[in-house]
Parts: sequence; structure tokens; C-alpha cells
Amino acid sequence: MNQHVSSEDNPFDAMQARFDLAAARLGLEPNLLGILRSCEREITISIPVVLDDGSVKVFEGYRVQHSTARGPAKGGIRYASNVNRDEVRALAAWMTWKCAVVNVPFGGGKGGVICDPFKMSKGELERVTRRYVAGIMDILGPDRDVPAPDMGTDGQVMAWLMDTYSMHNRAYLPAIVTGKPIGLGGSLGRIEATGRGVMLCTREALKHLGMNPKDCTAAVQGAGNVGLISALQLHALGVKIVAISDVHGGLYNEKGLDLEGIKAHLQKSRKLDGFDGGTKITNSEILELPVDILVPAATENVITSRNVENIKAKIITEGANGPCTANADKVLDQKGIFVIPDILANAGGVTVSYFEWVQDRMAFFWTQKEVEDRMEHIMVESFAAVVDMARRFQVSNRIAAYMLGVNRVADITRMRGIYA
Repeated sequence: MNQHVSSEDNPFDAMQARFDLAAARLGLEPNLLGILRSCEREITISIPVVLDDGSVKVFEGYRVQHSTARGPAKGGIRYASNVNRDEVRALAAWMTWKCAVVNVPFGGGKGGVICDPFKMSKGELERVTRRYVAGIMDILGPDRDVPAPDMGTDGQVMAWLMDTYSMHNRAYLPAIVTGKPIGLGGSLGRIEATGRGVMLCTREALKHLGMNPKDCTAAVQGAGNVGLISALQLHALGVKIVAISDVHGGLYNEKGLDLEGIKAHLQKSRKLDGFDGGTKITNSEILELPVDILVPAATENVITSRNVENIKAKIITEGANGPCTANADKVLDQKGIFVIPDILANAGGVTVSYFEWVQDRMAFFWTQKEVEDRMEHIMVESFAAVVDMARRFQVSNRIAAYMLGVNRVADITRMRGIYA
């Protein structure tokens, strides 16, 4: 199941294809190329867990550290039934470039457990988490590898992770993980951070293209933490949100959706289904709507060579990791669509994770306004740097973002040298 399979939908191949283009434009020397293309460390573990019915199930878990050249590995832990090693590798590498693009002092890491968290009790989830952490503990640490929530995990899972690590180390160590509840050293503004970053990048793109947000429509694929908050933040900017979806399907209303109503409905029933405020639409149809802004904020590989010709948006802001395949990139470029790539667009989350880590190390916490102001400064500066790189080298925003990130990691790797 976890063998490397080369295809358009393989996220590790997609990451490497973009990396190779960026490295070629930078004229990266072959020796460095070999280092930056490889993951530093990969762990696969078996996680035996006693289920509520008394039976034992063995889950498979991963932790991949792509690079620690610029700082501790940083990256989420994903609980999903389709997690595989290539996906975790790709996400770890994307984290390396993402942290470098926004210039926070982390490298890239990622973790995953093959399980369906929605079919597990809270007790089973806790036992999986604690056993997983115990299995990878040797490579974790505030100066080594700092996990965070991802698909299928949340602040509660991070609290268990932090507690397990702290118990084994006989110390209170909140900086081991980010995305924690506020009471355990979490940061104000962390929950909204990724969605807010999506809004800030979109706002800067609209300014750059001379478009007025009040004249724009948007469709958002995904109604989770990133999708819903992106929709609410864009709406506050004046953009009309005409469509939103979750894993089961979506809603479309050309007059604009009642987002507050949707938010309340989701809190109650955890799915869009049953909300009356628009016509039903599929997840593939939402991508092809005639809107100004499209925010794919659900999962990878949703815009591919199979549907890219039907994309009508003027701006694509990638809230999810890897929503467009490398094959789709070429067509998006030809169509003149302004793509804000994932390693920039959704970097608000890791930026505020960095702030959380800093606050935990100092045991001194900032106000929400301080968090938001500092994050806005970083996101606006990073957007400008990517657009400037794209203009100077006559490349797409995606390749420009990779060039910016790869160049920063390469510089540090040269400075540090090869330990032998």
C-alpha cells in the first residue's frame, strides 16, 4: 500500500517536479540538489491499541523530517484512512519550503496515522495518540521536532501529545507542540490563523490586480477550520461568498450565502447537509463555478489535468496543501489565472504556530491583536517577495515561491556545510 507510485496524483512527485523547476532556475549545484531533494529522517511504527470492545488493533504511523537545516522540524499530524508515506513525505517537504517562504526558523516535518478518527471513540483516539507519541518520542522535542494539528486531529489530540511527552520527560514542556488549547500554552489567534492568512493573501492579490473586493465573488471548497474561516474572513473584506462545500457536497447561492447561519449549523450537526440556504452542488462543480476567487481548502489533487480546462476563477488561493497538480499548473499559467500557491497562501497557520512556540519558550503571552498584527506583517511581506521573484524571473507565483523557499534553505545549508 505504501510503495512509491509515480502518477499525477502522487503529491511527492508533484512537490519534486516544482522543486526541480525552481532549482534549475536558481542554478542550484548538483550536490545541494541531492541533499534538498531527500528527507533527512523517516520513521514507520506499529501502534497496537486496545479498542473499547477489548480487541487489539495495530495501526501504522509515520513521522518524516524533511529538513532541519533552518531549525526544528515543524508540521502537523494527520489521522486519516488514506494516509501513506509518500503523502507524508510531500507534506514534510512542503513545510520546509513554506517555513522558508515566510522566513520562520523551522524546517519541515509531518506525521500521520492510518485510521478513521470519525469511527473511533474519544478513548480509542487518546490511546492511539499516546502510543504513537511514545513510538516517535526520540525524535521529538522543542529543539528537534514540533508537531501540530492537521486533518483528523485537533487541540485535544495536541494536549494528549504534550502530556505524554511531558510525563516521559518529568517536566512541563508546552513548546513540544503547537495548536494546543489556550490553557495549556496555546496562542490566541491560532485557530483563525490559516484562514486569516488566506484572506490576507487574497486581499494583497486583489490590490495587485486592481480588483475591488466588494465587486468580487468567491467559492470555497472545504468547510472545516481553514475553509469556513477563509469564507468568513473574505466576507468581512466585502467579497460575496456564493458557494461552500464539505466532504459530502456543497451549497450554491448566487445572491450570497448566510455564513453565520452555516457556521451555527456546522457547530450543531458537523456537516453542511440539512442547511437550507442554497441549491446543492457537488465538490467537483464548485471548482468550476464562474467566480472571481476560488479557494480550494479541503484536500490535495482537486484541480488536475482532467478538470483544469473548466476552471473559470481569476484568482486561486490554495488554502489546502497541494490542491493543484503539477500537470494542472501549466494550463493555469496559460489561462492567466493568478495562483497564490499553498506554501504562501496557507502559511498563516505555521506563522502563528511559530508565535505559539516562541510564547511557550518565554512563558510570556501576547494579545490577539499583537498576534494578528505580527502575522499580517509577515504575510504581506512574503506575498510581496513572491510576486517580486515571479516578476524578476518571469515565472509563475508557484515557482517563484519555491525559488524563494529553496534558496533560503540552500543558503543555510551552504553556511552550515556538510558534517563528516
